[in-house]
Amino acid sequence: MAIMDTFDYDDIQLIPNKCIIKSRHDADASIQFGPRRFNIPVVPANMESVIDEPLTIWLAQNNYFYVMHRFQPEKRLGFVKDMHAKNLFASISVGIKDAEYTFIDELKGADETPEYITIDVAHGHSDYVINMIKYIKENLPEAFVIAGNVATPEAVRDLENAGADATKVGVGPGKACITKLKTGFGTGGWQLAAVRLCGKAARKPIIADGGIRHNGDIAKSIRFGASMVMVGSLLAGHLESPGNMIKLDGKQYKQYWGSASEVQKGAYRNVEGKQMLVPYRGEIKDTLLEMQEDLQSSISYAGGRDLESIRKVDYVVVKNSIMNGD
Repeated sequence: MAIMDTFDYDDIQLIPNKCIIKSRHDADASIQFGPRRFNIPVVPANMESVIDEPLTIWLAQNNYFYVMHRFQPEKRLGFVKDMHAKNLFASISVGIKDAEYTFIDELKGADETPEYITIDVAHGHSDYVINMIKYIKENLPEAFVIAGNVATPEAVRDLENAGADATKVGVGPGKACITKLKTGFGTGGWQLAAVRLCGKAARKPIIADGGIRHNGDIAKSIRFGASMVMVGSLLAGHLESPGNMIKLDGKQYKQYWGSASEVQKGAYRNVEGKQMLVPYRGEIKDTLLEMQEDLQSSISYAGGRDLESIRKVDYVVVKNSIMNGD
């Protein structure tokens, strides 16, 4: 494999085009993703420190995409039934263990098809993920299947060919992830370049997962091919976030931990995540509105009226002169 030119979010600046709208509020930041349209192309990470059932209900009611985590597997069927009883869409995560096949059978037997199913595996370019995609598509053909996580165009093609409706791109670039340090592998430091490579290969939507530190990084993800952007640390510090509130030196913080952390696993084995504190940011609705407004500004700078215009802009590689990472 040839050595690639790589870059990350802090290495790129998008170049403005002539503005054609009077106000940023005239810009449309919504996105069609699978069977539904959502306010913005942003989804909270499907991590136990970011999402829980009360928050999924609020997000669905307010037209935001969500993916419920898979760390309470026994509650998932009830969760799907509850969301459908409330006339809300159901979006869940599954793994690849044998018990997950039984769970798919249970969903089919109960005549409950979640609108979205995410196969959530750290290394998603796997025969076992491919087998799970095929099994879900055979038994719950109406479900929109998201598979990941991956880092290469070859992986995107393999998962799409197996039947995935979307792929999730990003191996270890997240703030709570230490895969790059523990294994030597991943997209840490070149996540945006990985999104670009995978986006060029994809025939179906991709989700850019990890490495988002600023709202402008969402626009950069869209520019390089993402349809949706998964965000962890930026959405972990809110009133509604599941992590505990902690006060230190007069300031408030929320707990945030990775899905492969010791906190999540309950033991120190195969740990590729860490726990940290993120500043408390108030109610999540205010942050999501800020993300929408910033995206509307991005659209105005792109010289368009909707997200598609961001995909057309030129860019420059500035090599980390915006700021030096975290």
